[in-house]
Amino acid sequence: MRLGKLVLAAVAGVSLAAVAQDGRTKLKVGLIPVPEHSKLVVAHDQGFFAQEGLEVELVEFANSADGMSALRGGKTDAGSVGVTAPLVHIAKGAENIRLIGGLGGEGSAVVSKPELAARLADVKGLKGLKVGTVRLSSSDAIVRAALAKEGVDWRKDLQVFELKSPPAVLEAVKSGEVDAGVVWAPFDLKAEEIGLKVALRTGKLSPGHPCCRVAVLAEDLARRPEVWKAYLKALLRAERFIAENHQATVDTVAKALKIDPKLVERTIYGGDTEFSSDPNTKGIVLFWDAVKGSGFIESKQDIRSYVDAAPYKAALDSLAAAQPNDPFWQARLAQFKERD
Repeated sequence: MRLGKLVLAAVAGVSLAAVAQDGRTKLKVGLIPVPEHSKLVVAHDQGFFAQEGLEVELVEFANSADGMSALRGGKTDAGSVGVTAPLVHIAKGAENIRLIGGLGGEGSAVVSKPELAARLADVKGLKGLKVGTVRLSSSDAIVRAALAKEGVDWRKDLQVFELKSPPAVLEAVKSGEVDAGVVWAPFDLKAEEIGLKVALRTGKLSPGHPCCRVAVLAEDLARRPEVWKAYLKALLRAERFIAENHQATVDTVAKALKIDPKLVERTIYGGDTEFSSDPNTKGIVLFWDAVKGSGFIESKQDIRSYVDAAPYKAALDSLAAAQPNDPFWQARLAQFKERD
C-alpha cells in the first residue's frame, strides 16, 4: 500500500473525478497514520475498495486540521478527520461539509507523569496546570467541554498549548514543558512506554463520544452518491474483517502504518476505542452541543443539516440484503436505528 506524504503537490489542479484505466473511480482519501484509521488500510489491502469499483490512494496527514484543509482545498476527495475539525469549519461558515460515516470513537486520554496521575483522575485536577493538546482534535474538545461542565474555565483557569502532533505533546509532558497532555490512541500506550501514565480517558468524560469521521464535500456527494455508497460499503466490509480476523488485521495495519504490532493490537482490541462505521448523528449532535456549551465554538447552525446518513444506510442495506440472516449486518442495522 502506498501512503503518500508527498502526494499533495501532484494533486493540485487535477480533476478528482478521475477514472482508472480499468473503469474504477479514483479517489484520494486523507488518512492519519493511527490504528483508529485501520478500516482504510484494511479496505485498501484486502481489496474491498477495488471490489466496490474504487481505486483509492491514501494520503497521510499529521492531524485533522491539515486533513480538513486538503479536503476543502480540493486536494483530496474525503477527509478522515476527528469530529472537532469539521465542526469548527462549519461553525466558521463552511456550508458544504458533510459527515457521512465514522472511523472510530472514544480512544483518547489525558496523560501525565506518574506523580500527577491520581490528581488528574478527576478532570478538575487540570485547573492551574499547563496542558498540551493537538489543535482541532476531538480529544481536546472533549476535555475542554468536560472542564466547562465542571465549572472550570479552560480559557482562564489553566494554560492550553496547541501543538502539532501527539508525539509533540508526549515530548512536552516528558520534558516538563507542560504538566499534562491530551492524546489519541496509540499515543496513550506510547505514553506508558516512555514512563508516563494514562490518568483519565475521554470515554469516562463522554461515554460513546464520536471521534474520527468521514467528511466529504456536499457538491461531490450530490454529484456521485453511488461512489460514496460504494466507499462506505468497503468500510463496512473492513469493519467486519477487523471484527472477525484478529491476527490478519494486526499484521496488515502494523505493516502499513509502521507501528508496533503490540500497540496496534491493544488499540484495536483493547476495548478503549470503538470502530463503528456508523455516522452516529445523535453522538455528533451531543458533541456539538457540548463544545458550544464550553465556548470552544460559537454557532447557531443546526448540525443535523451537515450529517448525511443516507449513503451509509444505502450501503448497509445493500450488504444486509445480500446476506439477510447475517448477525453482523443485523447488529449494524440495529445500531443505525439507535444512533441515527
